[in-house]
Amino acid sequence: MQLPKEFLNRMRELIKDDFESFMHSYDTKLNSGIRINTLKCKDPKNILEDLHITGNVEWCDSGYYADRSKLNGSHPYHAAGVFYFQEPSAMCAAEAMPLCDEPKILDLCAAPGGKTTQIAARMDNRGLLISNEIVPKRASILSENVERMGLTNTIVTNESPSALSERFPGFFDGIIVDAPCSGEGMFRKEPQAADEWSVAHTLSCAVRQKNILDNAYKMLKPGGHIVYSTCTFSYDENEAVVIYMAEKYGMKICSIPELSMLSEGIGAYPNIQKCRRIFPHIQNGEGHFAALLKKQENSTPDFVPHRKSRKKASRKNNSDLDFAIKLYRDFEKKHLNTECMGEFILFGSNLYIMPIALDISRLKVARCGLHLGEVKKNRFEPSHALSHAFSPNIYKSQIDLDISSPELRQYMMGDVITGDVNGWCVITANGYPIGWGKGSGGTIKNHYPKNLRILK
Repeated sequence: MQLPKEFLNRMRELIKDDFESFMHSYDTKLNSGIRINTLKCKDPKNILEDLHITGNVEWCDSGYYADRSKLNGSHPYHAAGVFYFQEPSAMCAAEAMPLCDEPKILDLCAAPGGKTTQIAARMDNRGLLISNEIVPKRASILSENVERMGLTNTIVTNESPSALSERFPGFFDGIIVDAPCSGEGMFRKEPQAADEWSVAHTLSCAVRQKNILDNAYKMLKPGGHIVYSTCTFSYDENEAVVIYMAEKYGMKICSIPELSMLSEGIGAYPNIQKCRRIFPHIQNGEGHFAALLKKQENSTPDFVPHRKSRKKASRKNNSDLDFAIKLYRDFEKKHLNTECMGEFILFGSNLYIMPIALDISRLKVARCGLHLGEVKKNRFEPSHALSHAFSPNIYKSQIDLDISSPELRQYMMGDVITGDVNGWCVITANGYPIGWGKGSGGTIKNHYPKNLRILK
């Protein structure tokens, strides 16, 4: 790989005696990782062999190294949201976030969803998680991963940091900022990033990162935390940005016990040693940086209570919502062993439920909580998200198929399967819900989404 000369000079200055070892890492094998979704699988020991695990990620209890040559997105456990493909280094940021009992968390630069789904699992679907991505296409991918991983406490937005900071001043207990960066830490994995690199680009990234953090600070409660992370080695984008936040706002740079095994930060400031870095010649992962910042407890709160301020709904809109809720509750009593609680919202004919009452008007929203289903000709049809939202014992009617069975592959291709069930049922792969079917006369009609079906 041909690396930019100025990049090499900067790395030699940054890591000094470790430079030759660092260069040797470009000739070694890349590390591939998966993270087990603890919302669905609390004890993964029985499935690790099926996932071709080669080791544990030291800084993430649910993270594993895996042989990607034997594992792909068509695996039934992937379709069921049991695991997520994630670069091992990227697992460090969400582990650094402190959590209170009912946290309100914002993942500000969230796509494709690794950190969102990781922090949601740590939250155990409690509280509120707003997952934001400014690029619409990436926000759509983020929304799909939120659905697949069974997140029920999550709203996906497609907004700029400045638009969110106007709407949510002083609102969040914690904010993850995995900032857009020059990507130096990913040169091994994405060589094309090296072709686009320049010193000027790292400096422009630092300006953008500070702007994003300025808006994040506005949205943070007094005493709240920001986890700032990048996948670059650049001091300008890492420690220098952290120093900026400490000096401008008086934020405290905190130690991160959960990441104590990682390399210390670099710099003359004593507190900067509390930052953590991953170097590919020291840890088994690509280049990464993480820092934990705390807003002063006595800082002036910006919080304005978020009362619902929607326009007065018409009688017809209220009637439509009430009717949709009634149809869902009838479906729920018949097919689920739970009662969903939260704020019901009707978008067209689609019914959602948010974890808390929150004014989302005038925001670009890709997913406003859990999609329950759709009202079709005075009947309720459950969404694919609803088949992923709960543990298996919640679904009253199930057809369980072995992950290696022809029947499961047939279902994932979109074909009908056989089964002695009348009405709606959840198809499970070795006990893990994967999608809906509807039985009649010994045949299960397929309701697996067309865009997810595997090729025949």
